[in-house]
Amino acid sequence: MHAELAQELYRALSGRSTVPPLRSRGLGLDIDDAYAISLELLARRRQAGEKVIGKKIGVTSKAVQDMLGVHQPDFGFLTDRMHIADGATIRISETMIQPRAEAEIALILRKELKGPGVAMEDVLEATEAIAPCFEIVDSRIENWNIGILDTVADNASCGVFVLGSARLDPRPLDLAALKVRVWKNGTPLSEGLGSAVQGSPLASVAWLANTLGRYGVSLDPGEIILSGSLVPLESARPGDSFRLMLDGVGDASIRFA
Repeated sequence: MHAELAQELYRALSGRSTVPPLRSRGLGLDIDDAYAISLELLARRRQAGEKVIGKKIGVTSKAVQDMLGVHQPDFGFLTDRMHIADGATIRISETMIQPRAEAEIALILRKELKGPGVAMEDVLEATEAIAPCFEIVDSRIENWNIGILDTVADNASCGVFVLGSARLDPRPLDLAALKVRVWKNGTPLSEGLGSAVQGSPLASVAWLANTLGRYGVSLDPGEIILSGSLVPLESARPGDSFRLMLDGVGDASIRFA
């Protein structure tokens, strides 16, 4: 069953289509089934030549949880084909289905993190730098009608991500107090603090390391870790442009056509 559902999601990803929610099919799926499906989906992407370059945490902030009706975090894998250059233009009709933009703090690791027992202090010590980040999430579930099982199985609704050019040592910073501001089409859209993600991005990444550890997966040196959105998700359509400023760190931008 896991393989069949993963193949269905992979076809949707490849063909820019959607599928009915998995949770509504009467299959008796639980969270472990959903993660097994996500790993099968990742295996297909790897077979197609994609390389894992990081991981992401999703549904961490109350704003996003309330918006999606999903009230616990999840995780997904980042591949090289998801990494989009800062300031680039994404052609939605060629690459995405129903994209939404969110502003995040990305952590770039210099040491391995593997649960159980990873604490915030361990995350800080293992982090080489932080960077401003846009994640453009995209669901293969029709109409974003997702529950936790749907988004977990669908690689945490990963789409693509953009890192700004700034890299800053996190040790002198209070990551919980970092403020991000977002503009859409030149107009202020939203703002949020690092504390929006489980109190701190460090807590969010510790949760990720400990959760992945239960599945035998580590956070590895050199990987990019997206710590969760600090602001509500915003739909993106052709002609839209987004810019964020992470105070004291730097900015990032993305356009859509």
